[in-house]
Amino acid sequence: MTIFASLRGAALAALAVVCAAALSPASAQAPAAPAPVRSEAAPAFSAPANERIPPAFTGTYQSPTQRPDVGLMANDTELLRALLPTRGQVTIPDQKLAVLIQPAGRDWRETVKGPIRIWGSWLILGMCCLLIAFYLLRGKIMIDSGMSGRTIERFNPFERFIHWLTAGSFVVLALSGLNITYGRYVLLPLLGPEAFTSLSIAMKYAHNYLAFPFMLGVLLMLVTWIRFNIPSKVDLQWIAVGGGLFSKGVHPPADKFNAGQKVIFWSVVAGGVALSVTGVWLMFPFYFGDVASMQLMQVIHAIVSLILIAVVIAHIYIGSIGMEQAFDAMSTGQVDENWAKEHHGIWLAKVKGTPMPKMGHD
Repeated sequence: MTIFASLRGAALAALAVVCAAALSPASAQAPAAPAPVRSEAAPAFSAPANERIPPAFTGTYQSPTQRPDVGLMANDTELLRALLPTRGQVTIPDQKLAVLIQPAGRDWRETVKGPIRIWGSWLILGMCCLLIAFYLLRGKIMIDSGMSGRTIERFNPFERFIHWLTAGSFVVLALSGLNITYGRYVLLPLLGPEAFTSLSIAMKYAHNYLAFPFMLGVLLMLVTWIRFNIPSKVDLQWIAVGGGLFSKGVHPPADKFNAGQKVIFWSVVAGGVALSVTGVWLMFPFYFGDVASMQLMQVIHAIVSLILIAVVIAHIYIGSIGMEQAFDAMSTGQVDENWAKEHHGIWLAKVKGTPMPKMGHD
């Protein structure tokens, strides 16, 4: 009995040791790791060791849509200006399409929307206000000596054709260009989206196609009238008395074109050349240059256009309601001899073979 009792006790003890070993944490199989839970918090911003981190990017993002803690909002403009164009990868030959973001375009857009649009408004409205004030103070410039009843040809049919070809195309170009700059602020609220869209599309085609008659007109003007528009000493006398525009009875001598008309001529020629070059550059995208060059051409085109529009407004005023018989010179081509004597005395003397006039008060 004693031996069997001892064996039974030993077996129970061994069984207890085996059970304890099987149930101990050290030998138990490790449970499967739980699936990672995606946290909404983004990791702290970091960069490679060899890359300098701009101060504005230091800090930690708290959520995918939250801005950094330090200063990015205040430095957005400076940072964007410092960035180079962001490029992607394309498999087509035209690698220009790989540019996804062009930060320089923001500067171009703000220049057009800001200074050019604002200063252009002041320039054109200022010219209109100045002419209205001049008309109220001076009135229509009449022929001081009255109509003589005798007329003389001022411009022949070909000269009038050149003038109206250039003037007519420029008016459409000016109106359609102004629509591009100011249309959405002036016409869109008045016409509504559908009518404004239809009008803008028509003006866009008119702007593109009438550019060629305008360029032809400028060229013909230059060839036909350049010999009459060379500056001379007589122009200084005309300028000294303001062309007699501000005083009755003052008629400075002038040839076929006076100093004021010469300013108009060279403004149209120089402005027309600038508009033609920049316009063709823009009409054929990427043919002559890249995006940056087209943005520069567009800025030049807009500035020259606004200046030339203001100059032409003054020319339209003096050639219509501002001066008696001025419109007749370009409509019928005939003007009264007394008008020619008072405003273009040297030219009249050359045509009729009479003595040259001197500056004075008639």
